[in-house]
Amino acid sequence: MTTQRTLAVVSAGLSQPSSTRLLADRLSAATARELELLGHTVTIEQIELRDHAHAIIDAMLTGFPTGDLARAVDALTKADGVIAVTPLFTTTYSGLFKSFVDILDKESLSQMPVLLGATGGTTRHSLALEYSVRPLFTYLRADVVSTSVFAATDDWATGATQHDGRDDSVNPLPQRIDRAGRALAERVAARENAGPADPFATAPSFLDLLR
Repeated sequence: MTTQRTLAVVSAGLSQPSSTRLLADRLSAATARELELLGHTVTIEQIELRDHAHAIIDAMLTGFPTGDLARAVDALTKADGVIAVTPLFTTTYSGLFKSFVDILDKESLSQMPVLLGATGGTTRHSLALEYSVRPLFTYLRADVVSTSVFAATDDWATGATQHDGRDDSVNPLPQRIDRAGRALAERVAARENAGPADPFATAPSFLDLLR
């Protein structure tokens, strides 16, 4: 049976065009392709944090998001899976990325399948995904897939942006993107569409109280 799956793709790139957005697009395309192979139709919700930068700061000051930012947060929390990609500055996620995560409800990503990606100048920063970004989403109790993708500037230099079946040793980025997309797709496909929990599900009925 064909089912609908929604992916929320968070990109924290600061420039336009952005290598961070490029990686986010490649990861979402790979995930969508794998989900379609598994028999699902896919909707992708793009959340470009650069467009919400001022609203994110306002939300940090007021305690709640409004307008387009509120709609973006709603799309994120209702998605079946999340792809989150940040540039790395000073060996960690960007301030914009962290500020966006800070305005989310602490339970909003609980058990949510999440694929992590990051971009940076050189591969020496790649471990920041594991010691900085992954613990952030683990704290939120997200279901973070084991495969994450870091793309350095040199990874884009050959122009290979998708896996074409040639020698992956020349540029392993397309292979890593495909592998990560497959891992997230499998996790999303296996996830039950339980919907939001009913806060009154365990409350006794009025008839039971009368008895």
